[in-house]
Amino acid sequence: MAPKFGTSGLRGLVSDLTPDLVGRHVAAFLHACPVGVGLFVGRDLRGSSPRIAADVVTAARAQGVDVTDCGAVPTPALALAAMGAGAAAVMVTGSHIPADRNGLKFYTPAGEITKDQEAAILAALGPHHAPASRASGASGASRALGALHAADPGPDFVARYRRAFGAQALPGWRVGVWSHSAVGRDLLIETFAALGATVVQIARAAQFIPVDTEAVSAEARALLAAAVAEHRLDAIASTDGDGDRPLLADATGRVIPGDVLGQITARYLGARVVVTPVSSNTGVQALGFDSVIRTRIGSPFVIAGMEQALVADPAARVVGYEANGGFLLGFSAKGGAGPLPALMTRDSHLPLLAPMIAARAGVSGAPVSGDAAGGLAALVARQPARFTAADRLTEVAPDRAAALIARLRDDAGARDAFLHPFAAGAVQGVDTTDGLRLMMDTGRIVHLRPSGNAPELRFYAEAESARLAEALLQAGLVALRDAL
Repeated sequence: MAPKFGTSGLRGLVSDLTPDLVGRHVAAFLHACPVGVGLFVGRDLRGSSPRIAADVVTAARAQGVDVTDCGAVPTPALALAAMGAGAAAVMVTGSHIPADRNGLKFYTPAGEITKDQEAAILAALGPHHAPASRASGASGASRALGALHAADPGPDFVARYRRAFGAQALPGWRVGVWSHSAVGRDLLIETFAALGATVVQIARAAQFIPVDTEAVSAEARALLAAAVAEHRLDAIASTDGDGDRPLLADATGRVIPGDVLGQITARYLGARVVVTPVSSNTGVQALGFDSVIRTRIGSPFVIAGMEQALVADPAARVVGYEANGGFLLGFSAKGGAGPLPALMTRDSHLPLLAPMIAARAGVSGAPVSGDAAGGLAALVARQPARFTAADRLTEVAPDRAAALIARLRDDAGARDAFLHPFAAGAVQGVDTTDGLRLMMDTGRIVHLRPSGNAPELRFYAEAESARLAEALLQAGLVALRDAL
């Protein structure tokens, strides 16, 4: 599968991300999109990321652009630093996909690139040649190299949350941090400590481990449950490889779905407008927000929905989140201790911190009265009774996935035959906003969608209990394998 743009930037096999290909994409980005005062470059902890980051730096400097090398840093910390400086950014990361793949995420000084800007990059790239120079009329021989600087955005990123929530936000809480190979693992530990928690580091890894917060493996769940019990933890937190998707388990070791973290965080911050993809838990619609806007899956679509809401009302208290837990803050909010400025890029720190702080304070995330402070499990139990589960089949070619989804979409008989072994009830609604989403008359939901950045076919399930959602998922995956 050749490198291509998906829902989160350019992705491909490391062997295909050659210096020439990386250089041409970086040059196309700098030619087609606003750059501001220069380019910030960051990377995750994959073995291939230092080389690819060096290729990005070389290509940008060759275009006459000043570069600030931020080293290994979480994506939201890089984006915050670049936007604060009025600069563009490139993050070298494959996020949650395996280590034999990697990618580039592009940011203008305003934030993540839009789908229109993605199209402009591809147009500037051309099929076989590098784009024209950014400097009109300048030749490669006469163009001066851009300057090279170094910076560490980490301390400012930790300070953002210390200022907002204060040193007394989590005293008395024992929080585990599953470090694995997440690039922001040390910053996450520093953040919890800065907010007063006692922190226990768990399973730090030297080799890259792909962690998908939307499809947490059985092995990872067992590790979290064992760590919670061994260390008597109130919670255990982690992220994906580049730190823009959260993973949070409660004091029983149970993983809290990312969309539930999103709706809790939105209510804690006092948001009034929520933008979230069609794959997110439908319980958010019962939480009393002024508006819930559904989009296609992927942060560019969520950002576009948030921007439309802000055009309609510049003072809108709008947030966005995805089923993977990545949270986008579209207004200047307030924490318990101070201001929390908007950050229109996917973040993992905020949807980890806000639910913990809310649970410790006994704040209910639902519009009904609940128990007093009872930890994260009690807070989650007070949410609407809608539960999601998700996983994916790997190494599924995009054309095979697309053909199956088209057949199930267009052929009611094939659709009924596919659903019959595992999904009780009849289809009463079909949504093709992104993939194929089937709403059953029982209230359960089955959603199939090819990944936008890997050869994977994702399966989302929603039901009235966690047990039923997981059962629907597992039976559905078996049927999906058979159908393929």
